[in-house]
Amino acid sequence: MSATYVLALIPLPDATLDALRRAYALHYLPDGWPETWPAGVDLTRVRAVVTNGSTGLSEARMAALPALEIVSAFGAGYENVDVAAAARRGIVVTHAPGANAATVADHAIGLLLALARGYAPLTEAVRGGNWRTSRGERATLTGARLGIVGMGRIGRLIAARARGFDMTLGYHTRGPHADAPGRYYSRLTELAAASDFLVIACNGGPATKHLVDREVLYALGPHGYVVNVSRGSVLDTRALLDALAERAIAGAGLDVIEHEPEVPFELLDHPDVLVTPHIAGRSPASLIAQRDALIASLTQHFTHTPVEFAVRTV
Repeated sequence: MSATYVLALIPLPDATLDALRRAYALHYLPDGWPETWPAGVDLTRVRAVVTNGSTGLSEARMAALPALEIVSAFGAGYENVDVAAAARRGIVVTHAPGANAATVADHAIGLLLALARGYAPLTEAVRGGNWRTSRGERATLTGARLGIVGMGRIGRLIAARARGFDMTLGYHTRGPHADAPGRYYSRLTELAAASDFLVIACNGGPATKHLVDREVLYALGPHGYVVNVSRGSVLDTRALLDALAERAIAGAGLDVIEHEPEVPFELLDHPDVLVTPHIAGRSPASLIAQRDALIASLTQHFTHTPVEFAVRTV
């Protein structure tokens, strides 16, 4: 029986690579679609692509893979996979919904605590010998107002954790959810104005590009903090830099950056900005869940059984 060729265009954990190599002929290009293809890669034989929401797969690249049958996003996001083009070509698109949601929610709460309590600048103050002069009051989460942008799996898990701090909850989505915790705000600026902390946990993609803009940040106010654990494109970087420079907000916690991995030096130099390298969803448990979802999707497709985690098109 001929080998089934899989093309992986993103960095993958060793355990996931091992699982793919046991079952398939794997072409592993962790730096993405190359300008020049390595010897031995026959694009006409590739039947599956492994990508993620950030890297995605365009229609033009699908067209370069005439045998392509399935595109699997490693993780929940698939915003840069051209799902409509895939549907037209009869290509299945899959993802791993909820696989890393709990880890992302934990990371968001960690950023909130670290920003409010000033863990990073206070550690630097102590290192600099400024113990006595750095013991001013800091904000805390208990009883504070939390606004959540997006109320999917991650947003709901953030809300559940926030309840442990007796936080007042508000949220913004395209429409209200009857079973969602907290008060619904149809206008994001109104949610920001009613929040001490604003957490971005919505989907990425064109529909949410720069959803959190200058108006939203300035509505958050000089004592407010913004945290982004969704996609860098949702938060307008220029507006954020201006708001920080003008002290229109108190600080920011960013796991994603609009043009990552390039990070503006102004963010790195700001004492009340925390930046982590897009790892909110990475934990041993989440990576195992993502691996299992990926392998299950490929197995189901190639054995002609219903694909549980297929993206449904309208």
